[in-house]
Amino acid sequence: MTASISLQRYKVLLAGIFSQLLCVGVARFAYTPLLPVMQGGELLSDAEGGWLAALNYAGYMLGAVLAASTGSLVLKDRLYRAGLLLAVATTLGMALTDNVWLWAGLRFVAGLSSSASMLLASGLILHWLIAHKRRGELGIHFAGLGLGIVMAALAVELLLSLGVDWRGQWLWLAALSALLAIPAWRWLPPPVLAAAAAPARPGATPPASATFMRLLLPAYFCAGYGYVVNATYLVAIVEREPTLAGMGNWAFALVGLSAALTVIVWDLIARRVGYLGALGLAMGIQVVGIALLVLSTSLAALLLSATLYGGTFLGCVCLVLTMAGRLYPDNPARMMGRMTLAYGAAQIVAPALTGILVETTGEYQVALWLAAALVALGAVLLLALRRVDHTAKRLDADARAL
Repeated sequence: MTASISLQRYKVLLAGIFSQLLCVGVARFAYTPLLPVMQGGELLSDAEGGWLAALNYAGYMLGAVLAASTGSLVLKDRLYRAGLLLAVATTLGMALTDNVWLWAGLRFVAGLSSSASMLLASGLILHWLIAHKRRGELGIHFAGLGLGIVMAALAVELLLSLGVDWRGQWLWLAALSALLAIPAWRWLPPPVLAAAAAPARPGATPPASATFMRLLLPAYFCAGYGYVVNATYLVAIVEREPTLAGMGNWAFALVGLSAALTVIVWDLIARRVGYLGALGLAMGIQVVGIALLVLSTSLAALLLSATLYGGTFLGCVCLVLTMAGRLYPDNPARMMGRMTLAYGAAQIVAPALTGILVETTGEYQVALWLAAALVALGAVLLLALRRVDHTAKRLDADARAL
């Protein structure tokens, strides 16, 4: 029985990874390496490309709200499986039209489907692990996000080398997504509900202070702004530099690889410098990565920028998830709902504003400096928070005690 449960545990975790490859890697992030391909065919302007990205993140926000407001595990499971189907359908749909308005709707629904992997799948996997007395670790699941970026970048690069146009690329990606959906569907079993829910234990930890949330929310908005500018435009930025042409997809793959390899690293850093110290450090490093894209067009600077960005953005998300669990152990969604709105608002504003700035100025420099400045502001807010707030000091002390 123990061996059987151990085998099923690996299949459940792999189901989560395949769902990330599908819903995040293909349905959400394949747009990044394909954006310059579609713009090269004069199908999209800079502003239109930005608005499509913004609608994708708006769809993700709606999915986050639905996930947070759904208490039934059975309903979460049904929505998860619907998300898998939507991820396949929207990827195929991108190949079947060249109408910008239809693309807008497809990108919105694709964003909605990505929440199935990021939020619903993680909750269902955690429920299964706890129900079978296994360690509730989601690091492997979220590593799938980085692997999804690697897969999307390499798939587009391979298809480009074979001379496949934008429509053919979306068709091949749709076929790939259909294959990914099979293990993501089959290997995550429906939730088995207990006969009676265990009573919620009284919260032993006092809630976060008002000051804590007032400073952390804007800081996380700033982190989201810096994250999404790179996530949306990195390949397009690289491909516009004559000396770097052809390196965009490889740089994006390096982002995903760095993200996958550093999921656990930031938890270890937090044990040395505290959760907020680690979060501030990650944002400070991200500022350097963004600035490198402006200050140098060398290949070395590009690769370092991609490594620094990939090695920090997922760490920021995981650190905030951990803080939510520490502050509200019986209901982490209480904090994560507000944090997701702040992060998600940045993901809507940043692509649209960046597209407008690029179309107005003809270059990415102003948009990149704005992103770097906002991430730096977020790091400063975290530094202030650590100094003045008792909740922040308690969290950092908890992290060092682990």
